[in-house]
Amino acid sequence: MRIPQSERELTWWEKIYLPEVVRGLAITGRHFFVNLARHVLHLLGFNKVPKGAVTFQYPEEVRPISPRLRTVHRLARRADGSPRCVACMMCETVCPANCISIVGAEHPDPNIEKYPVRFDIDLGKCVFCGFCVEACPEDAIRMDTGIYDFAAYTREGMILTLETLLSLEPAPYVKVPPQDRAADPGPIHARKGTVAPL
Repeated sequence: MRIPQSERELTWWEKIYLPEVVRGLAITGRHFFVNLARHVLHLLGFNKVPKGAVTFQYPEEVRPISPRLRTVHRLARRADGSPRCVACMMCETVCPANCISIVGAEHPDPNIEKYPVRFDIDLGKCVFCGFCVEACPEDAIRMDTGIYDFAAYTREGMILTLETLLSLEPAPYVKVPPQDRAADPGPIHARKGTVAPL
């Protein structure tokens, strides 16, 4: 009968842990000297040798991030500054972590059905799956702020409100769509063909 590994008693040699400590030091030393040799060879002009590992001194030195990385959310604005969100609840429905909470209201512009009165995202619950971005029919919610190092002392501090989400800007590496860079046409009620707010 085979004894499971977890129930097997350690031998005297295994109990002193010394061989495993020596083995760990040998592995660490091998990585150190291989990286050192690669860096020295690159300094001497041997560029065909693979580069040695580089350690980023975080947080003083920030590692370059991929433009596809999903970071903290933001809400896109229309050209007049109002939120692009139409409170359709698609993101709230598709969110597997139930971290999005939206309260909608009728919009004064008849061309826009609704707008969010309240839009909260609890980053403490969010799993950064990006389903909310994919489900949004208005391209209103995006995860391109480049902010990934966030923290708070309280659970309430992890909740992003509508004002916070609208104030966040895209990261410098993000290409802003042309419709977001259009000139501001002024308030919605001042435009032709729209109904003044009640």
